[in-house]
Amino acid sequence: MPSVLLPALRAALDARQPLLAELHAQGTDCYRLFHGSQEGAPGLTLDRYGPQLMVQSFHQPLERDELLELAATVDAFIGQPLLLVYNDRSQGNSRVDRRDPVYQAETSALEDLMGHEWGLNYRVRGRHPGQDPLLFLDLRNARGWVKEHSAGKSVLNLFAYTCGVGLAAAAGGADEVWNLDFAEGNLAVGRENASLNPGLAPMQFVQSDYFPAIRQLAGLPIARRHGQKLPSYPRLDARQFDLVFLDPPAWAKSAFGTVDLQRDYQSLLKPALLATAEDGVLVCNNNLAKVDMDEWRDQVLRCASKLGRPVRDWQPLSPAADFPSRDGRPPLKTLILQL
Repeated sequence: MPSVLLPALRAALDARQPLLAELHAQGTDCYRLFHGSQEGAPGLTLDRYGPQLMVQSFHQPLERDELLELAATVDAFIGQPLLLVYNDRSQGNSRVDRRDPVYQAETSALEDLMGHEWGLNYRVRGRHPGQDPLLFLDLRNARGWVKEHSAGKSVLNLFAYTCGVGLAAAAGGADEVWNLDFAEGNLAVGRENASLNPGLAPMQFVQSDYFPAIRQLAGLPIARRHGQKLPSYPRLDARQFDLVFLDPPAWAKSAFGTVDLQRDYQSLLKPALLATAEDGVLVCNNNLAKVDMDEWRDQVLRCASKLGRPVRDWQPLSPAADFPSRDGRPPLKTLILQL
């Protein structure tokens, strides 16, 4: 065990005691226990997902003994044994090394489990066809804000992934919730999450590339690219929503367009603004660390003004204290825009 790693973990756990007491009281057992880039071990994260402890390394694999010692330290701190899953992602493109040369999780740790956030139930899987966990923990505060501000509203959840934001909106009393994502596998987990919370109003799930879906909702044409025939896509009527949540990936490309948070956020933002109702709210996110919050905010506000949808008021929303940032500039940036 490197001399710095265990003390760094203990310091991180001690710093989280007030937050975890608060989270447990509100019905949350999914949170980050160690944020290595800011707490002394870049490339290492430890996350709790209900009964599971997810350890991920992005720069270099852990040794088996140090992994087990980290897990034992967390178990002692939490006061119960957690099911350990170790995903080494130090290979190319941050892909999980499924050979598991360091540690093979117990069968029980890889079964379908359930975690909780804001009193809601979420599907937890240590391994699935994708690379990332099924719930992005740094977005917890944003999901909580949506839950608190959705009553009686129509909500559009864009790049919905496993539909956590949509679930929060439904729990907050939204009249209507649409979850839109390109991947049917993501929406399938969203449907599971809905089934784990049977008391909520039903949600809608739309499998579509972002660009044709949002442009139709915004009443904009879908341009052909250099005369190429476009793939099929679901037809949608133009309409607006009271609350729109925009959380795109850092980069993605399809036949319809390119998602590029650094160079072209405007192409994502403009149709989302047009699909937001008058006096509505657009919550937009940018998770690219190299993007400066002030510059991005100015770009967003300028884009809205040029489009004739000026922002009446705005507020930033930061991740919770389990995602500390020494310089006050966390990678995930959230802006709540009152139109």
